[in-house]
Amino acid sequence: MNIHFTFKNFEPSEHLKNYARTRFGKLSKHGINSAELQVNMSVEKHRHMAEVVLSGDSLHLSANEESQDMYATIDMVLDKLVAQVKKSGDKKSLRKKPGQTSVRLDVFSYAQAGDRKERTIIQTDSYIPKPMDVDEAAMQLESLGYEFLVFHNAETERVNVIYQRKDGNYGLIDPGI
Repeated sequence: MNIHFTFKNFEPSEHLKNYARTRFGKLSKHGINSAELQVNMSVEKHRHMAEVVLSGDSLHLSANEESQDMYATIDMVLDKLVAQVKKSGDKKSLRKKPGQTSVRLDVFSYAQAGDRKERTIIQTDSYIPKPMDVDEAAMQLESLGYEFLVFHNAETERVNVIYQRKDGNYGLIDPGI
């Protein structure tokens, strides 16, 4: 990651530059490696301000912060930037990846019309199943309190459904396609 510094109204110490490089270097553990980071630091009276612009592969984030101390300002702006990186990463992980299966769930309502039952779709959801093993899916089902859970079985590489049976045990539907 390339880090560029701009200073306004003060002479930075080498210790401050190294501190900022070390702190912003921690962005690499969030998957930010081939990016440009522009750090603008300025001092006006007793306000120490930092503005950071991160731009890279389909990523453009910015954050600014101010406080009484430049080191604290760097920490606070880094926290904001990390939160934005995590949020953008969550959005990217929600997008459909090649080879991922999307499941469409339809909820039906049955209405009695004389002797004939009529079905009406009252809700449609799209869902990308998360890869997990059967034991993890059972724990998720139990902790979330759902009646069933659609998941991508990591062992078989197929979409499965796990559900809670009336006797308290779990049932597994594996289409075996």
